[in-house]
Amino acid sequence: MCGITGGVWLSPAKRIDAPLLTRMTDVLRHRGPDDDGYYRRECRVLEGTGQQPGVALGFRRLSIIDLTLARQPLSNEDGSIHVVFNGEIYNFRELRQRLEAAGHVFRTAGDGETIVHLYEDVGTDCFRHFNGMFAIAIWDARHGRLVLGRDRLGKKPLVYRCEPDRLLFASELKSLLQVPDMPRVIDPVALDQYLTYQYIPHPRTIFTGFCKLPPGHWASYEQGQLTIEQYWIPDLNAQWTGSEATALEALRSTFESAVQLRMQADVPLGAFLSGGIDSSLIVAVMQQLASQQTKTFSIGFPVRAYDETAFARQVARHLGTEHHEFQVTPDGLEVLPRLVWHYDEPFADSSAIPTWYVSQLTRQHVTVALSGDGGDELFVGYPRYQAATLGLWLDRLAPLKRLLGAQVWQRLPAAADQKSKLRQFKRFSAALGLPPERRYLDWISTFTVERRAALYTDALRAEVAGADPYDFLAGAFQTVARRDPITAIALVDLQTYLPCDLMTKVDIASMAHALECRQPFLDYRLVELVASFPLEWKYRRGRGKRMLRRAFPDALPEAIWARPKMGFGVPLDHWFRHELRSLTHDVLLDQTARGRGLFRTVYVEELIRQHEAREFDHAYRLWALLFLELWMRRWCDSPLQPPDENR
Repeated sequence: MCGITGGVWLSPAKRIDAPLLTRMTDVLRHRGPDDDGYYRRECRVLEGTGQQPGVALGFRRLSIIDLTLARQPLSNEDGSIHVVFNGEIYNFRELRQRLEAAGHVFRTAGDGETIVHLYEDVGTDCFRHFNGMFAIAIWDARHGRLVLGRDRLGKKPLVYRCEPDRLLFASELKSLLQVPDMPRVIDPVALDQYLTYQYIPHPRTIFTGFCKLPPGHWASYEQGQLTIEQYWIPDLNAQWTGSEATALEALRSTFESAVQLRMQADVPLGAFLSGGIDSSLIVAVMQQLASQQTKTFSIGFPVRAYDETAFARQVARHLGTEHHEFQVTPDGLEVLPRLVWHYDEPFADSSAIPTWYVSQLTRQHVTVALSGDGGDELFVGYPRYQAATLGLWLDRLAPLKRLLGAQVWQRLPAAADQKSKLRQFKRFSAALGLPPERRYLDWISTFTVERRAALYTDALRAEVAGADPYDFLAGAFQTVARRDPITAIALVDLQTYLPCDLMTKVDIASMAHALECRQPFLDYRLVELVASFPLEWKYRRGRGKRMLRRAFPDALPEAIWARPKMGFGVPLDHWFRHELRSLTHDVLLDQTARGRGLFRTVYVEELIRQHEAREFDHAYRLWALLFLELWMRRWCDSPLQPPDENR
């Protein structure tokens, strides 16, 4: 697990000199504190091949496998190919055997050298052969080509900037912003997407001219031209044709294989354990496969509604793990500046806070931790799928749907708590008149289309008038057009919410503390398998995860199978009335924020007033606005200097 950066250039005026490459690399030190490495070459003219571009590759290493020899950049036998990569290739031993049989000579025992030699043999087709999480940069001197690749599910980030005569790339945006005179111009469409989704979908970034390479894609820059292609195109409309018994056996064997592959490490390894079904099943399989006790890690909070440690403790006792439990009091004032620095873009998922803390504390004991991300998307586990099911049922009962969607319900007073039943009903009923796919966007939006219209100034509304944030979801829905509506929604989440929100959250929070996180549920073999199963095997009567229970019936205590899902969050609603109250007023209502000309101050004032008066819970909206303004002050208004603890 590492940080990578660099670029290629065709003009000496666009060169990345050695001091600049060092700065671009050093700013990623948190991702790889163990070592660094560089490869750099100026533009040159070679007889018979014309001008060769200049190239620079920078690397920060977090040592996981082959701790002494597998330093990057890595090269092939004649030095014509150089590679830097972030992540893990889990099937590298299998690939190595094939490559050695073909005559390739390996100098290390690590996974990265398989990238070098496989690219030699099959070119950009190499990405299809990797089972792993990765962001890869390959310099091919034979063709004067830089190739970038990102894993199928978007577990590892890769950003780039293509400009005349130069392509730049990095694990994090902050590395590219070390380049002198790099413009920092806010993309209004990306801003509109952020306030809709709480993240910025690929391929956009918050800054105009900077992009994210989408998951499952590779890019090639050659002779000044950038080509991007999708190498993983799973058929998400394909459906299982065998029996359920055969499917359960395939699920068991594939899941166990996915866990086993992710237990490869030459450093201490453990697992996050929330006490939910997904993380608990991973730990159960780890405990079966390991030669010693599995180390498990849970985080608890003093507010009971956000504390799952009792469930985690029960699972740990049942499985016999070496369990570590941390109690923390999350401090929004203390953690906000750190999040703003590490999340290069505005990012409003508040569960980044507990993810930050559990990563920080887990890193004191291990270097690698397995996590349960992906289980809810694959096995239909989110509570919002229940709302989608009810909405589809009401679509068939027009009179009842009209009654429940009537505006009279919106005028009823409700508790400020976002989780109150009446509050949830009001949000549900407000969107009933929309088509199902639009309705789903309304339910998951931080600011609905009506709220964004009320929030934006005339100038911002004009800038985003031709854009529709829904287009991002619509593209994903097209890939599942032949599936039932609930399966379609879950697989849309797998393509959108999971890589853009969950994987971003976990990667940044964990790598800020040099902790590697691995997700067995996101083994692409398991994803393709489970995506083909019919809905009724996974989800029935409003409850998901049915198939996991049937595949592993004795793995967990009954209380864990039966427990309701609990969100991984913090008491934002309380913070905005107490700890964050002064900061919110000082930041969102001062002249700096007003002067940006983005939002109507009177609307922001009303959000704050309603929240503080307990008339409505606007905590997630206020968090999105507060994070955005603090991010702008750090990334747009001042020189880019890391906070003291990261220098």
